[in-house]
Amino acid sequence: MSSRKLYLYTRFERFWHWAQALLIIILLVTGFEVHGTFRLLGFGVAVSIHNFCAWTWLVLYAFIVFWMLTTGEWRHYVPTFVKMFEVLQYYISGIFKGEPHPVPKSERIKHNPLQRITYLGIVSVLVPFQIVTGFLYYLYNDWPVFGWELSLSVVAILHTVGAFAMLVFFVIHVYMTTTGHHPFSHIKAMFTGYEELDEDNVA
Repeated sequence: MSSRKLYLYTRFERFWHWAQALLIIILLVTGFEVHGTFRLLGFGVAVSIHNFCAWTWLVLYAFIVFWMLTTGEWRHYVPTFVKMFEVLQYYISGIFKGEPHPVPKSERIKHNPLQRITYLGIVSVLVPFQIVTGFLYYLYNDWPVFGWELSLSVVAILHTVGAFAMLVFFVIHVYMTTTGHHPFSHIKAMFTGYEELDEDNVA
C-alpha cells in the first residue's frame, strides 16, 4: 500500500506538545508523591518541583491559547458530530480489520470528531479545573486573608480526581499514537511535523 507525507504540525506545535507531555508526567509523579502514594524525591522537593512545573505549564498554556487564536488553529478544535458514529465504529472494530479511517487527515482537518471533543474538553474543562483547584491548594495559607471558608480535604480530593482524569487521558493518548500508518508513525510525526498516511486515507 502506497503512502505519502503530509506536513501538519508546525515547529511551535511540536514544541508545546512535547513540553506539555513532560510537564504532565512530572506533575503526576510529584503530585502523587505529595499525596503519599510513594516516596521518590521527598515531600519538600516534590512540592517545589510540582509548583515550578505548574507555573511553567500555566505560562505555556497562555502562549498556546494565544497561538491558537492568532494562527486560526482553533478551527481544528471546533466540535462536530459529523461522522462521529463512523469514527467510534472504526476504533471499536474497523481499525482491527484494516479499514481506512472514516475521517482522513488533511491541512484542513487535523483531528477527527472524537479527537476534537476530547481535546476541547481537556483544554476548556480539565486544564482550567486543575488550575483553579491547584491555585486554591497553593494559596491555602492565605484563605483566611481572602475570607475563604473551604475544606482543604475537598480541594485536595478534587485536584487528585483531576489528576487521575489527566492520567487516564495520557494513557489513552499514548495508546492511540500506535494506531497510525505504523506503530510509531504518529510519534515520529510530532518530531518531524510530517504525518505519514496511506494514499487511500488522505483527504
